[in-house]
Amino acid sequence: MHVQDTHWASAAAVAPGGKAMSAAVGGGRADAARTTPLRVDAQRNLEHVLRAAREVFGELGYGAPMEDVARRARVGVGTVYRRFPSKDVLVRRIAEEETARLTEQARAALGQEDEPWSALSRFLRTSVASGAGRLLPPQVLRVDSAAPDESGTAGDAVGLVGEARVPQQRVQPGSGELRLVAQEAAVADDAGAGALLDVVGQLVDRARAAGELRTDVSVGDVLLVIATAAPSLPDAAQQAAASARLLDILLEGLRSRP
Repeated sequence: MHVQDTHWASAAAVAPGGKAMSAAVGGGRADAARTTPLRVDAQRNLEHVLRAAREVFGELGYGAPMEDVARRARVGVGTVYRRFPSKDVLVRRIAEEETARLTEQARAALGQEDEPWSALSRFLRTSVASGAGRLLPPQVLRVDSAAPDESGTAGDAVGLVGEARVPQQRVQPGSGELRLVAQEAAVADDAGAGALLDVVGQLVDRARAAGELRTDVSVGDVLLVIATAAPSLPDAAQQAAASARLLDILLEGLRSRP
């Protein structure tokens, strides 16, 4: 806008009157026509980068380099850095989006399922199927090893302390071999993480009060199920089948038995 204003003043000074004004308006329209496709391209590039980041971080963990994200998005690494000045900014964006998505999935299960166990299992199945567990920020996977106290909440309110217990998996190129890799700290905002822990806590409390969930299962345990039931495998069909099978086993382990 500043450039166009300068051009307007310059043209008016050289050739005052209607002609100068007409030229300025025409120049402004031409500039707008030239910049509009750039804005569309920039938005498209942003969408490509975010999609690629979810895929790369989901497969390799948040320790994957920005070059891998750029390569998957089919853009230059400079394009990635123009939108996200550091890797931490991109990691935060992905972690916050996935945390918000899980929170909405938990709220939907809580509001649409009358039976406590159905609500909890629906949340787990939906979340695992979406692959969000591979992108959970580590601080929501940090759980206390202490069992719940008489109120059933000792292990639930401590989701942001302790040590992350779920390392990411890396697929060795060309071999299909899975190896554990270190994961960088991916920090979602405290409010977002707190909202997720709160709504999952309601699902846990309802299932526990109904006698359908083991009394020693905490919110942290439920989130660990989401993370561990979403392995990253090279074949999509194999990955879906493995996730479904593993989740069935884990759900059986969560249920209380007479």
